[in-house]
Amino acid sequence: MENGEEEWVLVSHPTEQDIWSPTFNDGDDGETTTQPLKIRFSEPAKHWTDAAPIGNGRLGAMVWGGVVSELLQLNEDTLWTGVPGNYTNSDAPEALSQVRELVDKGKYPEATEAGFKLSDKPSDVYQPLGDLRLEFDDSHIAYDVKSYQRELDLDTATVKVKYSVGDVVFTREHFTSGPHQVIVTKISASKSGSLSFTVSLDSKLHHQSHANTENQIIMEGSCPGKRIPPHATLNDSPKGIQFTAILSLQISDGVGVVQVLDDKKLKVEGSDWAVLLLVASSSFDGPFTKPADSRKDPTTQCLNALSSVRKTLYSDLYAHHLDDYQKLFHRVSLQLSKSSKNDKIDKFYGMEKHKSCTIDSYRDQISRDLVSTAERVKSFKVDEDPSLVELLFQYGRYLLISSSRPGTQPSNLQGIWNKDVEPAWDCAPHLNINLQMNYWPSLSGNLHECQEPLFDYLSVLSINGSKTARVRRVGEADSRCNALLSPTLALDPSIPSACAWAYFWAGHAAEDGIEWRNAVVPVGPKHCIDQYGQILKTCMRSLHKVNYECSGWVAHQVSDIWAKTSPDRGDPVWAFWPMGGAWLCTHMWEHFTYTMDKGFLEDKAYPLLESCASFLLDWLIEGRAGYLETNPSTSPEHRFIAPDGKPASVSYSSTMDMAIIREIFFAVISAAEILGRSEDKLVQNVQKAEPKLYPTKIARDGSIMEWAEDFQDPEVTHRHLSHLFGLFPGHTISVENTPDLCKAAANTLYKRGEEGPGWSTTWKTALWARLHSSEHSYRMVKHLINLVDPDHESDFEGGLYSNLFTAHPPFQIDANFGFTAAIAEMLVQSTMKDLYLLPALPRDKWASGCVKGLKARGGVTVSICWREGELHQVGLWSKDQNSLRNLHYNGTVVTMRVSSGYVYTFNNRLRCVKKHSLLGSSF
Repeated sequence: MENGEEEWVLVSHPTEQDIWSPTFNDGDDGETTTQPLKIRFSEPAKHWTDAAPIGNGRLGAMVWGGVVSELLQLNEDTLWTGVPGNYTNSDAPEALSQVRELVDKGKYPEATEAGFKLSDKPSDVYQPLGDLRLEFDDSHIAYDVKSYQRELDLDTATVKVKYSVGDVVFTREHFTSGPHQVIVTKISASKSGSLSFTVSLDSKLHHQSHANTENQIIMEGSCPGKRIPPHATLNDSPKGIQFTAILSLQISDGVGVVQVLDDKKLKVEGSDWAVLLLVASSSFDGPFTKPADSRKDPTTQCLNALSSVRKTLYSDLYAHHLDDYQKLFHRVSLQLSKSSKNDKIDKFYGMEKHKSCTIDSYRDQISRDLVSTAERVKSFKVDEDPSLVELLFQYGRYLLISSSRPGTQPSNLQGIWNKDVEPAWDCAPHLNINLQMNYWPSLSGNLHECQEPLFDYLSVLSINGSKTARVRRVGEADSRCNALLSPTLALDPSIPSACAWAYFWAGHAAEDGIEWRNAVVPVGPKHCIDQYGQILKTCMRSLHKVNYECSGWVAHQVSDIWAKTSPDRGDPVWAFWPMGGAWLCTHMWEHFTYTMDKGFLEDKAYPLLESCASFLLDWLIEGRAGYLETNPSTSPEHRFIAPDGKPASVSYSSTMDMAIIREIFFAVISAAEILGRSEDKLVQNVQKAEPKLYPTKIARDGSIMEWAEDFQDPEVTHRHLSHLFGLFPGHTISVENTPDLCKAAANTLYKRGEEGPGWSTTWKTALWARLHSSEHSYRMVKHLINLVDPDHESDFEGGLYSNLFTAHPPFQIDANFGFTAAIAEMLVQSTMKDLYLLPALPRDKWASGCVKGLKARGGVTVSICWREGELHQVGLWSKDQNSLRNLHYNGTVVTMRVSSGYVYTFNNRLRCVKKHSLLGSSF
């Protein structure tokens, strides 16, 4: 804190993990030794994956922790190449017809070749904002290496760097504030007048920067208006997204001076401390506005943001940051132990209780606390330290809070952190597993607000996706519509601007069997439809269908900030997969089942689910043996050997297609019943279609068939597990209801093996958990915890970097999120009626422990404690839902009515032993 500030104390608000605590009768508090939730480093970063990530959902930074030269690599989540695109293809109907005909004839290699005609251009590319660099004087070269400490504290979302030069201790603190939308750095020295450094901003993008006498550096630049081919430059690019970053510098009063250096840098000399505030903004004004037409001025936005925080004390910035972050992070706690009998230092949720403890054991504890996280990862194969699992579990929650908050863009392939103008896989949202996995922990991990950016994104995807599914040709339709509307245009000047979307949505809704007044109207004045709906429906009759000639909306395998919904470029094995939007829609139903928010279901989820189902009904065609099938169909990124011995990827009715469609149809039917819309024509069509979907089948070798035919698999250890979607994250395969399919799913996992990229490893962890196999789930946990050498990362498959980022390699963030979700699945599983306690707990590895604050379906919060491998107590509560729950543990099933506003405690026999009111709780 700045000189002259008084000491201040943060008072934490009670959170859901504080609502319930277990009771013990033998004098043991039941808690286990736990290391602080800190990622520690023993030296400055040498690689990007050694740096520590901070973020507030929109702004992010990677802190390298250098001594002589410190680097913060900066990101702002709306910096992308490109402009709004046209995601339609008027040649698609002819190509689609050709592919379908070849599939019907069993000519799968030829259908695969013809499928190239359905591909489109690639996505655009996420871009880095720039670099904040701090250069210290030469005395720092001689710093005391043994004094160096760098850590990311997950409890405070703060990176700290500390080292000594002679008798002076230098400290840096970095965090990204959500409430104030600013990246904050404080640098201080233990000896007055000892702090001197130079600060500058730079960027790999086209930019200019200048420093001024107000102790600011202003950097303004632009993203390429076109995706740049690798190692090329474009001179004819349209205007891209503009951006501004402003750094504001404050130093200790009366001690030290600041001067402008080379018109671009600020130099500090002889100060006690300095606080750096970095704000950034862009001209991005939504996926439908060209950057050239944007009215947003990023420089003005940045100056306004700075003006609101420049006079705020560092301590106040930090306090608000903590309050905002910890309200989310502190909802869930996890403690794991090999055996509670061996613990000497217990920690009771923030209150350390020291029992009989020798000096040697205390020193051992301190020594463990200073070991770098990389060393802990290395030693995990031997010591299997449960506290490292705790850390990695909570790290996933930290990263989600830091990369996805209400109002931001959804978390992309690297969250929000990226240093390259040509990042791996473009940092683009991939819709065939990766984007979905990013949000797997949001519900069970008690962070449902963090999923809001995904739903906002779905809304804009549905607009472009409706055009990809079926669009108008402009000519005749426009002229006819304008002619019909001409008598009324003078009465309502909003009609011309709204005409295109209005007649499209009204007519499209009517043809889908949806009452046009209740149609999804994503943008524009709804009164246009109310007044002129019948005229607009008439306009629709003049439209020509292109693309897939389907209603509703569709999205494929990869997207970007412009809400790309058309197929990717190139080979249909990855490019053609029209189930991306449908899979994302399942998240909306899941969100409702966890939150029981009927307003969300009615206003946001159901319209998108309904329109998605409309597309699927049209996409399905009557096929073999009277089943409804998808044609063409692929299983994401995986080829098969056709009967003629040639490789192919295009066939019909892949198992994943059918599993996703079943989930959507179930969601629509269930939601319609809740909302009183079961008699709607579309819902009735869904009910008729659902029993005719192509079934999940078991192959000759006893595994789940990945395709509709039992094709030869040329790569049985393929990274994707698409045909197991029905087991997880879906619900159509379960231990209780489909034992034969579960046995086949286990055989499938045996075939796939344990090797694979990080996201594949964590998906396997969750799949084994759904099969209630603690042994195999834990084997996959252990498999992931393997230190990757960035200098030789091609030698690895999966694993962790020193900052605990998960590796494909290279880095993809999805496995960090998948790990958190998988651990939650090992401890708690649920349906709307059932709650499974410790279904895949590795009792020999985590003999004792507690998890508090996990969420279950039905709006229930769950806390569980166990000792020596056996359930001890369970706490359940719901703020606003009354429900009948079947509690399952180790073969015992008890039915219990859970009333809202009460906390229930159950013992190891699932008998309710305590009930108290939630009244007064403020979580």
